[in-house]
Order: sequence, then C-alpha cells, then structure tokens
Amino acid sequence: MATRNTTNLSIAEMREFANFSPCEQRFIRRNLDIGLGRCDAFKLWARNASENVDIRRQYVAYQDLKALRHSIPEADAVDSISPFIGQLARLAAFDLAQERLDGFSPFRFLYERLLGAEIRPWLPSAFCSGAAMPHLRPARRKLLLQSLSEAAATAPAWSTRAPSFYPEYVDLEGEAA
Repeated sequence: MATRNTTNLSIAEMREFANFSPCEQRFIRRNLDIGLGRCDAFKLWARNASENVDIRRQYVAYQDLKALRHSIPEADAVDSISPFIGQLARLAAFDLAQERLDGFSPFRFLYERLLGAEIRPWLPSAFCSGAAMPHLRPARRKLLLQSLSEAAATAPAWSTRAPSFYPEYVDLEGEAA
C-alpha cells in the first residue's frame, strides 16, 4: 500500500510540473542542477554568453543553500528566524526577479526540492517578501502576489513528506536526431 501511495504522489508531482509553462519548467530544471550540484550547468544549459552570465549569478546566489538547509527553524521559533528568513527572502527575490517563475506554485515546487520538505511553512512568507521587493515591476509584483492562494497563505499544517520527483534536463534535439 505504501508503494501505491508513493507512486500516486510522484505522479501528482509530475502532473503539477507538467502544468507549468515551458519557461518555468526549464528554469526549475536548471536551478535544480545548480542548487543540488547535479552537473556542470554551464555545459548543459548555457546557449549563449548571456546565459553563461545568468548561470554564474545563480551559482553565486545559491551559495547559501547548504547553510539554509541546515538552519531551518521550527515554525514557532520566533527568536531564530531573523537571519534565516532574511537569507531565504533574498534568495526568493533573486529568483523572482529573473521573471521565469510566474506564481507561487512553481516557486514552491522549486524550493521544496532545493531545501527539503521542512521549508514548506516558510515558503509563503519568503515568496511574499521576494514578490513585494521594489526592484520588480509593479505589474509583476501584482501577478506574483495574486498567485498565492488563501489556502497556501493560511495553511494550518504542512506535509513533511519529501518530494519524490526531481525533473532533469531533457535533450529534445538529440531525440529528434
């Protein structure tokens, strides 16, 4: 029975990922490669000099991921959240400024995989902080903030089940040849 539940949850995660735009899917895959150190992102993802620069900036921004993974406070640990939420909000602001994630759902999907299931209670506040930053265009801020559902913002509890689907690079050109 446990295998069936795990399979069903994996399929649900795949379906969720399939609902994201191609741009969001590419951004999530690339950022997982960078954030989890799965490969050399420059070789795999850079199509031109501009993307090389973007990937280098992403590597620099994601330097704090390891420390964040090990410093996730308990949801009621108000005294220890200041440095943690500051780092997380800075990272969220950086990713949202790339304009490749158009809402809370793809943001949550990415960050659950980058930081683990324990990050879930912190994601709505980090998303709101990042989405409300003044360096984003007003229309962009509005789009992002409106994507956070009331259910996500006010969830009484969060699943502790680790994500099981981690999307990877797909070489569509190689398959066509």
